[in-house]
Amino acid sequence: MSKTPLSNIDEVLKPIEKAKGLPNEHYTSDAVFNEERQAVLFNNWSAIGFGKDIPEPGDSKPISFVDMPLIIVRNDDGAINVFQNTCRHRGMILIDKPTKLTNVIRCPYHSWCYTLNGELCATPMVGGTESNNHEAIKYEELGLYKIKSYVWQDIIFVNISGNAPEFAEYSAKALNRWAEFDKPIYYGGEESHFKLEIKTNWKLAIENYCESYHLPFVHPGLNDNSKIEDHYHIEEPGRFSGQGSYVYNQIKTENGDTFSDFEGLSSKWDSGSEYIALYPNVLLGVHRDHIFSIIVEPISTEKSIEHVSIYYAKRPDEMSNLKSLMTSNAKFWKSVFLEDVFVVEGMQRGRKGLMFDGGKFSPAMDSPTHCFHQWVAQQVKNFRS
Repeated sequence: MSKTPLSNIDEVLKPIEKAKGLPNEHYTSDAVFNEERQAVLFNNWSAIGFGKDIPEPGDSKPISFVDMPLIIVRNDDGAINVFQNTCRHRGMILIDKPTKLTNVIRCPYHSWCYTLNGELCATPMVGGTESNNHEAIKYEELGLYKIKSYVWQDIIFVNISGNAPEFAEYSAKALNRWAEFDKPIYYGGEESHFKLEIKTNWKLAIENYCESYHLPFVHPGLNDNSKIEDHYHIEEPGRFSGQGSYVYNQIKTENGDTFSDFEGLSSKWDSGSEYIALYPNVLLGVHRDHIFSIIVEPISTEKSIEHVSIYYAKRPDEMSNLKSLMTSNAKFWKSVFLEDVFVVEGMQRGRKGLMFDGGKFSPAMDSPTHCFHQWVAQQVKNFRS
């Protein structure tokens, strides 16, 4: 492929006092979007979905991740596999809608079949109308292309290129930081999931989430409860960045009931919360009584979808008296995230300004965002070299 000129990308890698943000073409150019598809999204551990979407053995869900056709399958042992959604025979799409599978994945074209672990297991009439075998068709060589995957906090991560370090190594510092939350979590149910379609490049959604600088200007209601002065930066260069707050006020019913806390938490979480962007495309929030995860799905240069799911310390059937509170919690977070839409869409429109040079970071307030810019720039630079 032809290489996109480096432009001002080296300016991004400078210390924050001298750095510029990513150049306009990283938000407006289809060529750069396609380059980042490989360099940033496919070469690292990107999130593609949630385990709650395939809860039972045999459940499968096809997705298109930046035009890459994939299938998420839960096998008979309950483990999640991710495969390229392409038959090894003639390249036919295997599954085109969520499906309950009965032991095999069957191609609708010539009925080649694969197990839920991806092995080729049947090839009808491949040797002629009287034979289902042929010496040229070696089953052990023709399984589905399996994508490296890992499930953490019910988020399904994939490394499509297969070249990234193992997930446990790649995300070790995030896993260690939130080790207290390494315990069962429970999806709140249908009302605890929503998605937002936004007319912006996916990176702007990440950048906006990283910092609390905009809090009093964009989220005045949220700022009333957890002021900008209560926040601190979180930065782990090359892995994640975000913000934390020393103030978290639990949502309550009229009778003062709250969600159950996760067990075994340290006193840090009695009144604190943290929000990080785990590079490249996951936004996470942790609190004493619930967790949310946002998968930012890149659709095109100027379109993205945010998939939001909320989890609790107990199953919904154990909190039937708090059903309305779960609904209120989802509505609250949706209202907060909706307040950001005009910002990320406005920045996208602003990138059409030919003289915008990537912008100037505030060393005091923008360092988590600069951390993300530097990571993207380094991924692209590595890919180009």
